[in-house]
Amino acid sequence: MTRSATTSIDLNADLGEGFGHWRLTDDEQLLSVVTSANVACGFHAGDPAIMRRVCTLAAERGVRIGAQVSYRDLAGFGRRAMDVPSAELAAEVAYQIGALEIFARAAGSRVSYVKPHGALYNRVVHDEEQAAAVVEGVLLADARLPVLGLPGSRLLAAAERAGLPVVTEAFADRAYTSDATLVPRGRDGAVVSDPDAVVARAVSMALDGSVVAEYGERVAVGAGSLCLHGDTPGAVDLARRVRSALEAAGVEVAAFS
Repeated sequence: MTRSATTSIDLNADLGEGFGHWRLTDDEQLLSVVTSANVACGFHAGDPAIMRRVCTLAAERGVRIGAQVSYRDLAGFGRRAMDVPSAELAAEVAYQIGALEIFARAAGSRVSYVKPHGALYNRVVHDEEQAAAVVEGVLLADARLPVLGLPGSRLLAAAERAGLPVVTEAFADRAYTSDATLVPRGRDGAVVSDPDAVVARAVSMALDGSVVAEYGERVAVGAGSLCLHGDTPGAVDLARRVRSALEAAGVEVAAFS
């Protein structure tokens, strides 16, 4: 399922990012725009009630449900670097997928893919051991699940070796380095905040399979799925603009197959 420039692309967003009375993402509105929902599974955000609600809403709208697995880090929103033993990480990944699957099935749907979140997502770009642990966890849960990740990452390589389907992903609202990885969030300019720039980058990623990196160089970021962060201010309006621009450019917005 790895693709470069394409006339069809999946649009995903991180959803269910809340806990108890606290809500970060506008799940209901975003689910009217995206084709895939990365649902927080309780380790960086989310709780059973939120997971159930998002799965129900996604199923009603025909949006694909994905398990967004994370390090166990509620206080740091899953964005803090952690050293978790491989066996423990594999078990925690499987646990998160299994928890979400209960609510997805209750809603008449299922978990259709897995995507790491935050620090774990960035770690498995380069870390072979942690990438293998994530893949082991996916295999424990369901050996048919596609894995969503950065092109060229250790994660996708490990998933392919294990026989799992892979889907490459690009980020319209994140800055890229010259080696086509994400600029760390602690650096200035890591998040692209100009809505016009985000829209233009999304169209370029879908049509050309490339984007301008942090120092002006153009890098390849061929992707089958395009991510917009649900916790970005104005995320719903931005997602609508991105989808409209993609469709106006002749790009079909549809779940990956």
